[in-house]
Amino acid sequence: MGLGGCIILIAVGAILTFATDWDMQGVNLDLVGIIFMIVGLIGVATFSSIARRRRVVVPPATPVVDDPARAHHHTRDGYSGGYGA
Repeated sequence: MGLGGCIILIAVGAILTFATDWDMQGVNLDLVGIIFMIVGLIGVATFSSIARRRRVVVPPATPVVDDPARAHHHTRDGYSGGYGA
């Protein structure tokens, strides 16, 4: 069940608990609504913990390549090797 399903469970549970006054024989709709809300909250907590774990990104390790052609690499520091040098 995704995040949307959990939110729908919470909404349906709240509607059953707070917005209806139906009486069904053998069924307590207030209790059913509270159970729906609790299950929806547990689902949201589970979904958010799984999503948080998925978001952790470990940068890939870059391999070190020994290239003899690049062994004699020159860098410019801005002060030496300028114009006319």
